Formats: sequence, C-alpha cells, structure tokens
Amino acid sequence: MAGSCRRSLFLVVFVLALFGLLGMVFAQRISPPATPSSDSDVRDSYKQFTQVYETVEENYAEPVSADKAIYNGAIPGMLHSLDPHSNFFDPKSYSLLREEQRGKYYGVGMTVGPRNNKVIVIAPFAGTPAYRAGIHPGDIIVAVDGKPTDNMSTSDVADLLKGPKGTTVRITMLREGADHPLEFSVVRDEIPRYSVDLHFMIKPGIGYMHVSGFQETTEHEVAQALEEMGDVKGLILDLRQNPGGLLSEGVGVADKFLKKGQLIVSHHGRSSPEKRYSAAHGSGGKDYPLVVLVNRGTASAAEIVAGAIQDHDRGLIVGETTFGKGLVQTVYPLAENTGLALTTARYYTPSGRLIQRDYSNLSLYDYYYNRENDENIANHEVKLTDSGRTVYGGGGITPDVKLPAVKSNKFQDSLLQHYAFFNFAKRYVVGHKITQTFEVDDVLLQDFRKFLDEEKIPFTEAELIENHEWLRSSIKSELFVDSFGQEEGLKVRAETDPEVIKALDLLPQARSLAENARKVIAERNSASPVSR
Repeated sequence: MAGSCRRSLFLVVFVLALFGLLGMVFAQRISPPATPSSDSDVRDSYKQFTQVYETVEENYAEPVSADKAIYNGAIPGMLHSLDPHSNFFDPKSYSLLREEQRGKYYGVGMTVGPRNNKVIVIAPFAGTPAYRAGIHPGDIIVAVDGKPTDNMSTSDVADLLKGPKGTTVRITMLREGADHPLEFSVVRDEIPRYSVDLHFMIKPGIGYMHVSGFQETTEHEVAQALEEMGDVKGLILDLRQNPGGLLSEGVGVADKFLKKGQLIVSHHGRSSPEKRYSAAHGSGGKDYPLVVLVNRGTASAAEIVAGAIQDHDRGLIVGETTFGKGLVQTVYPLAENTGLALTTARYYTPSGRLIQRDYSNLSLYDYYYNRENDENIANHEVKLTDSGRTVYGGGGITPDVKLPAVKSNKFQDSLLQHYAFFNFAKRYVVGHKITQTFEVDDVLLQDFRKFLDEEKIPFTEAELIENHEWLRSSIKSELFVDSFGQEEGLKVRAETDPEVIKALDLLPQARSLAENARKVIAERNSASPVSR
C-alpha cells in the first residue's frame, strides 16, 4: 500500500512539474511577461489539481490507478485542449515511438496478428532470424519460452518475442499439416523497419515506390531504391496511408526530386524564428515524369513532400485530398522514460500554404474520422505554383487529379473478415509448389470456391463473377506472401491496384505539366526587365 501511495505521489508531482514546463513554454511565447497575479493563478491551479486528485483517490468507489488517472487522463486531457497533435507518451508508447523513429528494433523479425482467436504469424521478413529458422505464415504461436499465449493480445506476444540482440527465444508453433507442435529456438537480432517497403520496376522503364513513413533511415532508403531501379523513365511515388514522421527525412526525400536550391518547406512558431529548408543537392537533372499518389491517410511529412512537388510543378498529385496536418511537434524526453510531443510551430509549403485543417470546436473523433466537409474549398486560402496554377491551403493538399477511394463491397468485406485468402493459402501451399510464374487459373478458382463452401462462407455466383479479377489478385498475393515473402505479395497488389494503374496512365500528363511549367517560367524570366 505504501508503494502505491509513493507511486501516486510521484505522478502528482510529475504532472505538476509538467504543468510547470508548459507554463514556462507559453510564458516565453506571450508578451507582455506574466504578472504576479498570473503566477498566483498557476499556483492556485496546482493546488486545485492536487486537492481533486487526493479526493478522488480517497473516495472513489474503486481503487484508483495512478497511471490511468494521470497518464491516460489528466495529461492527455490537458494537451488535447491545446491541439489534436500535442501528445503524451507513457513509457511503453514512448519506447514504441523511438523504435519507429530509429527504424529498427531487436527481435526475431516477423509480423504477428490475430486470426481465429489465436495469435499467428502473418509473415516473417525475408533474411531475418524467423525467416531463416523456417517459420511460415499461418503458424499458430502457442507458447513463447514455455509461456502459453492463451488469452494474450497480439502486442503481448510481440513483446515476448522482442529482446536483447543475441539472446535466444523458444517459440512453440502449430502448423497446418503437422501432426505435433513445432519448436523453434531463434536468436534475436537487429530487425530493420523499412519505410520504403516496396520498390520495383512496374513496367519497362517505369518505377514504383511506396513510402510508409518518415523515420531516421527514410532518405537513405529512398536514395538506395532509386539507385537500384536504375535508369528510371517515370516514377509512381506512393504516399498513401503515410502518416508522416521526421521533418528532416521529409525534406531529404523531397530533395531527391527538386532542383538544387528550391524551397521545400518553412516553419515558424511564436517562440521560434522562421526556418527555411531548401534542396541541398537536388535531383541532378533527372526530370522524368512523376506521379505522387495520396489519400486521406497522407499526413505531415508526407504532405510536405507532396506540397513541395506540387508547388514547384515537378509532378502530378493524384488521389484524395490529404489529411491536413500542418503543425510541427517537438518531442521532449521526460522523467520515468516518458515523452511529450508538443506543437511548437506551423509549417508552410513553398507557395506559402498552411495546410493544417481547422480543428476548432471539433472532438478528436470528428477531427480524425469525420471528413465530410473536406472537399469544400470555398473558404481555403488561395496560392499559386511556380507556373501560376491555383492551389489551396487550410485543408490538406488538394490533388491535381482526384480519384475516389476504392471501396470494398459486402462480398469482399465478408471474405476479409473470415480471413478467407489467408486461410486458403495456408492450406493450399501444403500440397502445391508455387513458382514466380504462377497465375491463378480456373482450376484454382474452383478449389477456392470449394474452400468457401467448406468454411460456410456465403457467396453467390453473381458475386464470384463481379469480383473475378479481385479474387485472382487477392489469392495470388496471399500465395506469394506465403511462398516468397511479404514484398512479393505487395508487388502483386500494386500491379493490380486500380489507382496505381490510373497513375501509370497519367504519366504523360505529369510530363506535360512539368514541361509547361518550365516553359512558363522561362518566358517569365526572359520578359523580366534587366538593369544596366
């Protein structure tokens, strides 16, 4: 009991210290300086908070968890009253944040997830300890180091699989077709978290690259991917569902596609002067046509890249209006392995656009998920690209070519909810050899239909016909993940993705956009008066 009281006391002192930190941050920004009466108001607020917490802890109907009350309540509540993106990270979430930023962790190297009330292997990463040990997609994890995984969450199992480099973890698996559990002793190693999770030549001379986030290795990964693809004559840069990340990495990626010296982004806040980031190296004259795919999940650093490319008329932005996050967070490490992400500035695209969406009078849920009025640009600020095209601020990056999001139908949702493709592939590969030239034929589709009958997953003949190409792509993708790894399965998805196919068709338009911009800028410069 004494330990619990000490823990509660520490957290109360901690949150008061955090209030003090925020008070100092805002005092530095506000002019004139705080008066003695305002200092008194702050002290009164501290006192009130302490009294409220003590009353709650002493009288609440159930024992009070200090972690829950403060980590999940008081601190997030305070920060969310400022803006939607200032955030507090408890020890576990702060550790995960740093892991994501670094682009690596220590473990066995596989994705795990829930299937049929079990935690199973979704896919081992090629070349990792799990892959080398012979762990397969679909293997059910029944124990880790002898500890049964019954009633464990996916994150609990994932935590058990992680550990210091060089240590050994014993994993007990059940596998389709095996008569008894399989035991794997796997030595943990450094596992990279690649942000460029897919790049390949999707057509002769045409590259495709998907960037999933911006972490400490992203600029290097993009440079390496461009080098590996060689003499690119056109590129699809896919930033869909990219939530952003490190500003410096977004700047570094944009640099790869712009001319040396072109502005990429600027930012400033009330306590910080304007800082401008320009292309330090540039593309080296490589002006191949560029299409950038975006959607509602494209945010932050990904919007910086898309905004710079659009404002300089370097490429064609295609898809949906992006998320609209134009606030810069500085992450402050705090005591007890916690962290604070505090909004300290706003960023602006080269044309001067602030793309932050309005979050006043909105709940967090509505801000993140209710986007009904996003397409209304009547009240958005108007700016111009280098060639004089109109672009809008205040609500994300509006694409040059709008594509409605591909929506699944009821039949597709049903198959995905039943994990139909995953379970079918797990069963099919037991008796069949998959090669790189494999294609889904009518015989295999009949096998899949029988599988749906056996699993009592409802379907109609009309649904099978209507979704014929989607079925072929989904089955092939899952079989390739199982046989060759996750990247090969993602390739299949990209090659049949309607938005990627449309982006390929738009490459000539992207070329015309860039060529016209160069012509307009050249004519403008030649018409400018010259002083003698």
